[in-house]
Amino acid sequence: MRQLDPTQVKDLLDQLETRPLLLDVRESNEFAYCRIEGSLHVPMGEIVSRLNELDPDRQTVVICHHGMRSFQVAQFLESQGFSHVINLAGGIDAWAREVDHTVPRY
Repeated sequence: MRQLDPTQVKDLLDQLETRPLLLDVRESNEFAYCRIEGSLHVPMGEIVSRLNELDPDRQTVVICHHGMRSFQVAQFLESQGFSHVINLAGGIDAWAREVDHTVPRY
């Protein structure tokens, strides 16, 4: 798994023709409060039951609040054969501080 900081993820999103999946694993109330536009919301507790909705060959950036839950989910995805997994280091909080100041922080 790769760990990329928010600026690196933004560069990746800007440079690639095929946009990676932005997988937000926070709880519903967190996702409702703020998100990176275009993210797919699958709470951490639902990952196992919804694994079939994800493409193991697609580049996937996993997102949470500070980067810890997403790290755990990214590890799990790798153990299930996902080969292009990226953890957003610092989570959406770092994204809001470093990339998009319009994203509310909590």
